[in-house]
Amino acid sequence: MSSLAPLNSLITRFQEQTPIRASSLIITLYGDAIEPHGGTVWLGSLIQLLEPIGINERLIRTSIFRLTKENWLTAEKVGRRSYYSLTGTGRRRFEKAFKRVYSSTVPAWDGSWCLVMLSQLKPDKRKQVREELEWQGFGAISPTVLACPRSDRADVSATLTDLGVHEDTIIFETAAQDVLASKALRLQVRESWNIEELATHYSEFIQLFRPLWQALREQENLQPSDCFLARVLLIHEYRKLLLRDPQLPDELLPGDWEGRAARQLCRNIYRLIFAKAGEWLNSVLETADGPLPDVGENFYRRFGGLK
Repeated sequence: MSSLAPLNSLITRFQEQTPIRASSLIITLYGDAIEPHGGTVWLGSLIQLLEPIGINERLIRTSIFRLTKENWLTAEKVGRRSYYSLTGTGRRRFEKAFKRVYSSTVPAWDGSWCLVMLSQLKPDKRKQVREELEWQGFGAISPTVLACPRSDRADVSATLTDLGVHEDTIIFETAAQDVLASKALRLQVRESWNIEELATHYSEFIQLFRPLWQALREQENLQPSDCFLARVLLIHEYRKLLLRDPQLPDELLPGDWEGRAARQLCRNIYRLIFAKAGEWLNSVLETADGPLPDVGENFYRRFGGLK
């Protein structure tokens, strides 16, 4: 156990999940820590790294097997040892999600909207398309019309093509508005994106990690193992939040939006502990060639700059 009570509370909370989401945590670990160090590690060292979080060897092996079957990970045998890395598909998936985690600011908005009309789809297909586009930040402004204030037309078209509905949907792009967020529009946003529920989740995140931030700041000598555990749990919980967050422009959000405070807290903790956490990763994880490779310069651009 750690000497930091708030960290122990976070570890216990993770262990008490039913079932324990080991696969999801492993993806967080690969995206946050292993990929910047070359992306490939020995399974035995991965087991050793995650043991203090309460994930036993059997569960890790089961999770790795599942992630391999789902085309997230691929294995390479060197002698009797197995080394795992993200597949090309897995890397593309994680890059899309983790780009949002480490960005320092939300891109500016010019007031334009992307609208997708689903009126020509059968109800079951409409439901599938709606769920997929909601992951990309769309909200329903009517039963058959989805809207997003900031979207990539190419990504939307690719999604609709993958779902086999590109020829059966209608896409509109509006011009920039003089008034970006009228009263009526703000009310519509509250209805279509359910931001009150998301705000509650952000508040819970702040309540969970603010005590850890305070405890870390009071430590004269941060322990590398504590920093690693704090870092992986921090990014794991924050990543789950961002998967629910449509990343609406500031103009459409309340002035006291909890998501801003959560991002600032996550950035502050990460900047404080990332280096010590890296020391622990280097001491535990192994590649086929020995120690982990150094991270590239791109790593230090996270959260607007780590150096």
